Amino acid sequence: MNNPSKVGVGVIGTGRIGKLHIQHLCQYIAESEVIEICSLDIETAESLAEQFNISKITTDYSSLLSNPQINAVIIASSTDTHVEICQAAAEAGKHIFCEKPIALDLEQIDDTLAIVEKAGIKFQVGFNRRFDVNFTRVRETIAIGEIGEPHILRITSRDPAPPPIEYVKVSGGIFLDMTIHDFDMARYLIGDEVDEVYAIGGVRIDPQIGEAGDIDTAVITLCFQNGVLATIDNSRKAVYGYDQRVEVFGSTGMVAAGNPLTDTVTISESKGSRNASLPNFFVERYRDAYLSEMKAFIGCIIDDTQPLVTGSDGRAPIVMGYAALKSLRENRPVRMSEIS
Repeated sequence: MNNPSKVGVGVIGTGRIGKLHIQHLCQYIAESEVIEICSLDIETAESLAEQFNISKITTDYSSLLSNPQINAVIIASSTDTHVEICQAAAEAGKHIFCEKPIALDLEQIDDTLAIVEKAGIKFQVGFNRRFDVNFTRVRETIAIGEIGEPHILRITSRDPAPPPIEYVKVSGGIFLDMTIHDFDMARYLIGDEVDEVYAIGGVRIDPQIGEAGDIDTAVITLCFQNGVLATIDNSRKAVYGYDQRVEVFGSTGMVAAGNPLTDTVTISESKGSRNASLPNFFVERYRDAYLSEMKAFIGCIIDDTQPLVTGSDGRAPIVMGYAALKSLRENRPVRMSEIS
């Protein structure tokens, strides 16, 4: 496919993230044009088309993929549709941005990546946290050696409230749904592969989560091939807000990224001082990161460069998730090589 000066885009899925991508593509990325929206929610699609002056909507993604004006597709539909749509889009010669995860089945992921490679198209996976300005700064600090050789990584990731139980039942579990972002962040920050995973966890928040076969509280230890040790702590309910922090300790220093607040105001009075609260959830916390990742995707098509988050990057956290699940069940460290 020739590299266009302006990328025609089709968006599949109009949930919360699909809507955000449409807004960013239409309002903030001049090098892109949303040609068509595909959604089973026709009322939402019609509303978005009217709001952003998009000429065509459909309920059939095959129709969208056959549109010659479309160079690239954004797949923001439910996880169980990702493989089918990714493979069809690759065979149609469309560049692909796919929200995580590609799939929960490793064989399906491998089949999809093989089809993508054969098609020779761009394929970017939606791990948006890599594009957060704070975490990017941490990665750059490590890469240029400002803290020497990294020794210890700590990641804290806590949601403000657990998801609905019906979602928990189909999510693949906390490691494949929530911790998957932290697994990707660990690889991104350290720039190396994980060799061994050890996970412990329990149900400390909602008994229904346990009844659904999942946990809501976890601590995971990672051993990297280069010797770096990492810990990740997860909770499905932090009553004070969306808590996302990282710290890397090295041989000559330390770098850390804390939580941005909703504003920078400090109120001081006789009883003491108080600051603003944390962002309510991921859309508020990572809105700019979502925009940056989409700019990067459109840019790699125009400039004919490799996407910053590849299919291999999308696969690795799934393997780590299964290793963590096996570790939790068997109460032992699990090497990545044990997961086929």
